[in-house]
Amino acid sequence: MAISASRGLAPALLAAAMTLYWSVYTAEGGELRAGVPAPARQAELVHMVRHDCGSCHGLTLAGGLGPALLPAALAIRPAEYVEQVILDGRPGTAMPPWRGLISEDDARWIARQLRDGFPNEALRER
Repeated sequence: MAISASRGLAPALLAAAMTLYWSVYTAEGGELRAGVPAPARQAELVHMVRHDCGSCHGLTLAGGLGPALLPAALAIRPAEYVEQVILDGRPGTAMPPWRGLISEDDARWIARQLRDGFPNEALRER
């Protein structure tokens, strides 16, 4: 039993180590910057926000079932609050937690982009 548990643990540890590595040291513009998703990951996050988040917040993020995620609507909220809602959702509402699917660095990047005006998919390289 211990052998099978260790076999299952090794891939999980490797995946956790790789996630940690990429969240701490990501390449962007040829430079290593801590906590900034790599350009390819940014493109994935733009797609996720536009499609998954957009299904409730509207494809233009101007609101729908969920509130608007435009800079003017988010200006009254601290960036940390937006990041926390992305990660942990809002209990008692339709807003689900995304923790476990995205990293804290991903959530921080999304929150910053939302407050600055979220890019379109054609503008993925940001």
